Amino acid sequence: MTGGFRRRGRRPDATRVIGLMSGTSCDAIDAAAAELRFDGDTLVLTPLGMVSDRYPDELREALAAALPPAATTLAEVCRLDTLIGRAFAGVAVRADADLCGGRAELVVSHGQTVYHWAENGRVHGTLQLGRSAWIAEATGCPVVSDLRARDVAAGGQGAPLVSIVDTLWLRGRPGVPAALNLGGIANLTVVPPDRDPVAFDTGPGNALLDAAVRHFSNGRKEFDEDGATAARGRVDPALLHRLLDEPYYARPAPKTTGRELFHLPYLRAALAGCGPLAAEDVLATLTRLTARTVADAVRAVGATEVVASGGGTRNPVLLDTIRAELGGVPLCTSDDLGLPSAAKEAYAFAVLGLLTVHGLAGTVPSCTGARRAAVLGSITPGRRPLTLPEPRAGAPVRLRITGAPGGGGQGGGGSAG
Repeated sequence: MTGGFRRRGRRPDATRVIGLMSGTSCDAIDAAAAELRFDGDTLVLTPLGMVSDRYPDELREALAAALPPAATTLAEVCRLDTLIGRAFAGVAVRADADLCGGRAELVVSHGQTVYHWAENGRVHGTLQLGRSAWIAEATGCPVVSDLRARDVAAGGQGAPLVSIVDTLWLRGRPGVPAALNLGGIANLTVVPPDRDPVAFDTGPGNALLDAAVRHFSNGRKEFDEDGATAARGRVDPALLHRLLDEPYYARPAPKTTGRELFHLPYLRAALAGCGPLAAEDVLATLTRLTARTVADAVRAVGATEVVASGGGTRNPVLLDTIRAELGGVPLCTSDDLGLPSAAKEAYAFAVLGLLTVHGLAGTVPSCTGARRAAVLGSITPGRRPLTLPEPRAGAPVRLRITGAPGGGGQGGGGSAG
């Protein structure tokens, strides 16, 4: 990197990048810092750690009140865009200080998804809030943001964008490996050895579970910690059958979904006519729903191992239920392979931003359904004149994870929902 990118305190061929992520659970902002460098046709990622901050209560409540199926106003969208941008900026500043020693060179922001415009299997648009100008002003670094829109413009679903990182990372492993992300929505990337990879959203990860917890606790709780409530319940066959009748599950990949489909009114409609059910039975049934839809998707693509990440990996009841539904297909977490599961998506967006500034495509068309691979995002300059590196002639074909260098801190936290 040259010009607008600082070089102090790291090896000269590496770039210190901060990836910012807030998922569909809308509970916290994760920031993961990494050193990234090219080694021939391999991209090398050295994790430096992660920090995570919950949204302020007032902002989280305002965001929840504006999300589908609720109505909102342009004034509220403007307000949320600014407040989320400021919140992302604060976490980026903390990550730079705590994890990079003030030497970050690039920030990559996913923003907060508030709407994914999908009709009849086609995505027409996607909206992430969190204005990048606030991040660039606070950190002084250039910021890559709005990464999903270009894939949508190229005819893709705009998701799962982490599929390129999963493909580079799992390529060459024996059998047919699959990466599973358990966020608010669960998504799968499958990397066969003899054909193009495929990726898609399998359905709800934690979205309905979290909605049910907030409903039954009258907003006092955000999620089912350790799956403790679900562990006390019993699966209700009638409710499970009704939930599994959702047409989304039968649609072919690539496909994406979000909280515009899987939300509390959706759950209430499913509960209608089932008779009174205890909270623990509803949560047990929703846990089984996530596990069943994930396992069905894994079997349909012939995956031989599953590597899980995301906030749902901290729910042991959910993981055990997925293992039971998978039968003989082994399940591990990305931590077992050297990539912290709570921060994996934030690291993935750090990678996407690095590809962007090098003029490299950040999508796999067979995963997102786009007509072609595209360079993603928009770049907001930092305080210094922006000079991008010369575009690389060849894209990386694999990703290697290495141990943290001396002085790299390891943060904690992460979004639990």
